[in-house]
Amino acid sequence: MKALIIEDEPRARAHMQKLLSDNFPAVEVVGAIGSVKDSLEWLRTHPAPEVIFMDVELSDGNSFEIFSQTEIPCPVIMTTAYDQYAVHAFEVNAVDYLLKPIEVADLKRAIQRVASGEAVKPAGEAMRSMMDQVRKEKFLIRLNDRIVPVRTSDIAYFYSEAKNSYIVTLSGSSYVTDDSLDALADSVDPEAFFRISRSCIISEGVIDSVSRLMGGRLRISLKHGIPSLTDLTVSRARVDGFLEWLEK
Repeated sequence: MKALIIEDEPRARAHMQKLLSDNFPAVEVVGAIGSVKDSLEWLRTHPAPEVIFMDVELSDGNSFEIFSQTEIPCPVIMTTAYDQYAVHAFEVNAVDYLLKPIEVADLKRAIQRVASGEAVKPAGEAMRSMMDQVRKEKFLIRLNDRIVPVRTSDIAYFYSEAKNSYIVTLSGSSYVTDDSLDALADSVDPEAFFRISRSCIISEGVIDSVSRLMGGRLRISLKHGIPSLTDLTVSRARVDGFLEWLEK
């Protein structure tokens, strides 16, 4: 399998080449480039590879510009440190989406998908598969010169207030995050978290009881010891979906 690597960081490019050479001897790297301009030139002047490993943010722009300027003749596996591009990757028919640091098991799955011809899936199935792959097991919170890892399993709920988004843990710690609530909703397992309103996403594991309010809304009470830092009310439009989710 002939592979092209499109990655602007020399260290990341070398790491991908080593991952492939150490674990996938049947994969031959025929090129390694780092810009939109060079990628377009390479694709115009070389035989098509059988797979492209493509980073999103390149030295001179966004790799999605490549798709808009030429036809990509082979399956593309996106490789990036950012999960917010998953939907866009699906829209340009990328066959997989690997988050850095890339694990060998994930790389093996992606290569097997290409080798088996599993490059075309029904739209809904492909989208679900891609979004499953980018759900976070932890969030990295930046506090001045420190980085605090917060495991998703330790999160009680997310909420937004005054244009900021917050993560609240089971212990009651609250952290500001740069992610929007929409992005956070896409980052967590929908079986474990539910968006009860425009401003709050809650974990099923922290719910103690639910009571009805006037106007058809629901109020959530949390288990003992978990502080409620925001209004935990299920909006009327989301009540039916919330109750169905809670019964699963």
